[in-house]
Amino acid sequence: MKRKILLNVFTVTALSIIAHSVSAAISLDRTRVVFPGSEKSVSLTVSNQNTELPYLAQGWLEDEQGEKLDNSSPLTVVPPVQRIEPKAESQVKIQALSSSEAFKRLPQDRESLFYFNLREIPPKSDKPNVLQIALQTRIKIFYRPAALAEAAAAQHASPFQEKITLSKSGDKYTVINPTPYYVTLIGASAKKEGDVIKGFDALMVSPKSQSELGGSAAALGPTPVLVYVNDYGGQTALTFKCSGNVCTVDTSKRATPK
Repeated sequence: MKRKILLNVFTVTALSIIAHSVSAAISLDRTRVVFPGSEKSVSLTVSNQNTELPYLAQGWLEDEQGEKLDNSSPLTVVPPVQRIEPKAESQVKIQALSSSEAFKRLPQDRESLFYFNLREIPPKSDKPNVLQIALQTRIKIFYRPAALAEAAAAQHASPFQEKITLSKSGDKYTVINPTPYYVTLIGASAKKEGDVIKGFDALMVSPKSQSELGGSAAALGPTPVLVYVNDYGGQTALTFKCSGNVCTVDTSKRATPK
């Protein structure tokens, strides 16, 4: 999940002091969305954490390149803007536009990636020279075709992330993802619950593709451990066993999601 700070009306003085103490008024009930192709919509709960003021919540979608989706897009947000009273909850829907040509062009042999953005809009202050800071939340949406959604559910005891492998070249590992799903990795260490190795950065490996793993292969040792994020935002460790330059997941050391 990614947040952007938007400054609407501000005075320069005390800006840095106030910004450090700001927290979001509008929040979501999750950090990612998996949209099964068999569903027409997915609902998210939006909450206003402010105890005194109503806020507007504005939502929109972007494609994998970060471009805002237009009216011909395969998905849309309903409603795009809504008012949420103090300490209240509401819902926003990500809705599939099955009649659109863009929807029909979505690949059925792999997931498609979108982003959902939610911006809070504070009420206009009746005082002059007031600093107003609005936070914007951005989360991933994985559109998962119906057949792939069924397959993932059937493999609950053996998650698809366990199919990734590591290929060593020199002092670097490449993560190979043979699955039709996106795999998000947020940790790499030499042992379970160990320190993340220097040079590693979180990465998302696209379906049926590969990406270089940051950091030194030597630092990961003979049994590398990678941590991935599952469909529900939980974090699970994968321990690998290596033979030559290829490492596969050691399923005998399967971890319980956090």
